[in-house]
Amino acid sequence: MKSTKIYLLFILNFFFLTLRAQEKVVEELTFEEVIELAREQSPDAIMAKHQFRANYWEFRTYKADFRPNLSLGTTFPEFSRTIKRNQNDDGTYSYVEDNLNTSSAQLNLRQNVGFTGGQIFATSNLARLDVFGDDNSISYLSTPISIGYRQPVLFYNEYKWQKKIEPLKYDEAKKKYISSLEDVSLKAVNYFFDLALAQQNLQVAKINYSNADTLYQIATGRYNIGTIAENELMQMELSVLNAGSSLNSALVDLEIRKFQLRSFLGFNEKVDLELLIPKEIPSLTVDVDQALEIARENNPNIIAFERQLIEAERDVAKARSEKGLQADLYASVGYTQQSSDFSSVYVNPQDQQRVSLGLEIPILDWGLGRGRYKMAQSSQELIRTTVEQSRTDFVQNVYLNVMQFNLQDDQFLIAAKSDTIAQKRYDMTKQRFLIGKVDVLDLNVALSEKDVAKTNYISALRKYWSNFYNLRKITLYDFIQDQSLDTDFDKLIE
Repeated sequence: MKSTKIYLLFILNFFFLTLRAQEKVVEELTFEEVIELAREQSPDAIMAKHQFRANYWEFRTYKADFRPNLSLGTTFPEFSRTIKRNQNDDGTYSYVEDNLNTSSAQLNLRQNVGFTGGQIFATSNLARLDVFGDDNSISYLSTPISIGYRQPVLFYNEYKWQKKIEPLKYDEAKKKYISSLEDVSLKAVNYFFDLALAQQNLQVAKINYSNADTLYQIATGRYNIGTIAENELMQMELSVLNAGSSLNSALVDLEIRKFQLRSFLGFNEKVDLELLIPKEIPSLTVDVDQALEIARENNPNIIAFERQLIEAERDVAKARSEKGLQADLYASVGYTQQSSDFSSVYVNPQDQQRVSLGLEIPILDWGLGRGRYKMAQSSQELIRTTVEQSRTDFVQNVYLNVMQFNLQDDQFLIAAKSDTIAQKRYDMTKQRFLIGKVDVLDLNVALSEKDVAKTNYISALRKYWSNFYNLRKITLYDFIQDQSLDTDFDKLIE
């Protein structure tokens, strides 16, 4: 009687879940479709795309900084009506009214010079001054052309280091984007098999509950005619209760796993997912040396190692230049003219020159510059050691991942064979129990082994594909298609 009530309770629970499911759109997805959807529309994939776009525009900004820059600046008007102090010819001071307006326009052309770290510039300027009051006047000042060179620091060239580092950073960003998609694929593998296992567990739980209830009814009949003891009957009733509890847990776990995968793929709650579990795996063996060679060529960490070493070298060079003599150079030549008549402001312009060299020599800084230089050197040595260790770990990681992947083929075949054997053993044990050849304990052992074998089968599939996509991430190479991973970067920035 208790068994019947419990059975009805689970049937009603399943019925209400079914009604809710009927309101949703059922989406059957294969393993490959889940991977593809994740790479196209998951929030993680979208974030990776925007991160690459940010890196792209950072690189574009760097390149634009080495191209000619043309700008137009204007001031119109700049009006001033004030009273200010003025020194007279005899040395005394008096306050006078200052009432004027200034307007100007300036065309600037600038070009950074990479091999020196300076900047070449050319300017053309026109200004008008209007003085109001008792002595109204208008005057013009023109600079038809002025060409010059500006060198902020003579002993450190920031542009030289940018030309070494920025292209590496962009190449690293490209490979990091592809690597990020492999991270998305790895997450998709885990979410897929979480739900696949939940589906499998629910199916097993339903079968186990149905079998337990049927066997309990048979055991009740046997107990009534005295062929089994009460202890065995109670054991069968306990099996029904445990099977019912497992069924309820499996139903809840299934909904949780559906929600997780649905959220990851960017689906709303109206989509109900059903997965088609892959039955086969490709026969594939990866050569360790080939994988290592490919990984060294493709992995973004290899570029990052090189970039870190160059950045450390740059920091040392900068600290070295800052601990000693500092020098700034500015030089310009051009023409200028002034006139009260606009038509004459460009007539017979006079030449003008300007040269300045600023020097700063540290006399007493209490070892500040030397300390910064030593800090940069220590940091460089630390980075060298870290990079060297990281390179060693990288090689070891490639070897271990290839070895683990190559073992998964056999592991999957073992799990598949074990699943088949465990299912057959349970079916045979169940039939022997029905004719009284085995007791309840033997039946429960066979049931447990069957359930474990099915779980191990799903786990073997998960491990195979997790190792496969992890190897793809490390090498940025598809060993099934035998080609490097790539993407259309031009399309990403549209």
